[in-house]
Amino acid sequence: MSRTPAALATLALLVAAPAFAQMKDTPPAPTFSADECAVWARELSFADSVAKHDAKAFADHVHAGAVFSAKSPHPLRGRDAILEHWAKIIDGTGLKLSWYPTAVVIGGEGDIALSSGPALYESPDPKEAGKASLGGFQSTWHKGADGVWRVLFDDGIDPKPATEADIAAFHAGRKTCPQG
Repeated sequence: MSRTPAALATLALLVAAPAFAQMKDTPPAPTFSADECAVWARELSFADSVAKHDAKAFADHVHAGAVFSAKSPHPLRGRDAILEHWAKIIDGTGLKLSWYPTAVVIGGEGDIALSSGPALYESPDPKEAGKASLGGFQSTWHKGADGVWRVLFDDGIDPKPATEADIAAFHAGRKTCPQG
C-alpha cells in the first residue's frame, strides 16, 4: 500500500467520514453555563410576571434605562414608558403574550447577556379563541451591581398567524435550562 501524502489524506477522509456524517445528522444538544442558566431563569420569571398580571414583578425585571422595541423608529425609552405601554399586556386586557428562552449567551464582560426564543400572541377576547400568532423576541440583559439581571434592550420578531399545531408545539417547547 502506498503511503504517499495523497493516499494518507484519502485514508483520513475515509476514516473521518462516518464521524462527519454523524455530526451533521445529530448535532450535540446545547448546554449553558450556570450564569447563562441564571439569565434563562430570569427570562422565564419575566414571562411569568406577564402571565400572572404582576406589574410590580414585571417592573423589577426592567432596567431603569431600558429600551424596548429597540429596532422601531420610535423605541420605548425608560422603565416608566415601557410600563405605561405594556400595561394592557401585563393586565391581560390588550393581548395575552407568552414567551420563553431557547438560547442564552453571555458576552465577554460577564454582565451582559442575550436571550432569544419564541413568543405567542393571543387575543384575550373569548370570541377570538384559537386565533394566535407566533413571533420571537431578543432581549439584552445587564447584571447590576446588586447581582440582579434586568432587561436593558428588548425587541421582537413580527408575528405570523399560528395553527393549532404551532400553538401546541410552542407550549410543549418551554423547558428548564439545559445546564452543562
